[in-house]
Amino acid sequence: MSGGGPRNGTIVDRRPSGGGVSGALGSYVVRDDEDERYYTFDYRQIVTEGFRTIRTGEPVRFHVSVESPDRAEFVIRLDQPDPAEYYR
Repeated sequence: MSGGGPRNGTIVDRRPSGGGVSGALGSYVVRDDEDERYYTFDYRQIVTEGFRTIRTGEPVRFHVSVESPDRAEFVIRLDQPDPAEYYR
């Protein structure tokens, strides 16, 4: 599936490097809940009003990039953590 509407998925991995133009940014892997394909993205694609990080196992909504069909973009966290709980 490339492009199209929003997809639902689960974060399955975080890699400390590999994202961004120079490969120095951490990257994330999301598995599409419907077709079970994997897509990567970095923190710049996380749409949020708060934390710009995601933990493995979190549910998200995302779009598949039209320019790069193996990349996720406009990633939205569906479960925003309570800041006090997040930093325990």
